[in-house]
Amino acid sequence: MTAVQNLALRMVGPVELAERAGDGPACVLLHGIGSNASSFLPLMAELPADWRILAWNAPGYGRSEPLAGDWPLARDYAEALAAMLDELGIRRVSLLGHSLGALMAAAFTAARRDRVDHLVLASPALGHGIPRGNVLSASAQARIDDLGIEGPEEFAARRAARLVFEPDANPAHVEAVRRAMSQVRLPGYAQAARMLSAGRLLDDIAQITVPVDVVVGADDRVTPADGARCAYDALRTPWRGRFVEVPQTGHAIAHERPDALARLLAAVPETVR
Repeated sequence: MTAVQNLALRMVGPVELAERAGDGPACVLLHGIGSNASSFLPLMAELPADWRILAWNAPGYGRSEPLAGDWPLARDYAEALAAMLDELGIRRVSLLGHSLGALMAAAFTAARRDRVDHLVLASPALGHGIPRGNVLSASAQARIDDLGIEGPEEFAARRAARLVFEPDANPAHVEAVRRAMSQVRLPGYAQAARMLSAGRLLDDIAQITVPVDVVVGADDRVTPADGARCAYDALRTPWRGRFVEVPQTGHAIAHERPDALARLLAAVPETVR
């Protein structure tokens, strides 16, 4: 397991980025709607020591600036990711998107297949397919309303346990999820909720031609395994990889089983690199 003492948090243009230095391949980690870059610290510690690992705070999270407009789409986050990588001079990456981050990762890969060596979709959110400007899905609207009414601390305290398998037996995982979720803020969270409402993951992944793996916790109550299987079945790439259900694992897979994610990321064939 690799130490992360050299982790740095800095601004790259309008985006805040956690980075672990390395002179090997670049790997980018995209977090979910109630999370941030810190959620990937356990995974960073599991990945090869020479990899350059980047985990952003998505637009509107941490110190990252929100995107323009109230209702961005997955491709708008993908454009922000491309601009960040261009600023860093990084041409090709391995890419992991967790939950809402899977929508961003798939949009980026569909549009820029020449820049992605390997894609891992972890606990993927499929999106609700609501056209931008229409009435939000009930779950997306509830997210925004609850955060505004409760504030981030109460919002996180009420929701965190649902993301973890057997939360009473795994309080450290619940606390890690709660801590990250308590840092969400408006308008960034509302933008992300609207993007989720409009998201159409299956459309994007049908256009992907790079190696793809899909992984989900077998006990995920937020993005259940059936949805992840639909995403895997929609892949048309000739390099469709593995579909993995991780037992006794909930939605917070980067906290609960970072080793499972690390194995998938590291197992891309050398011929692809």
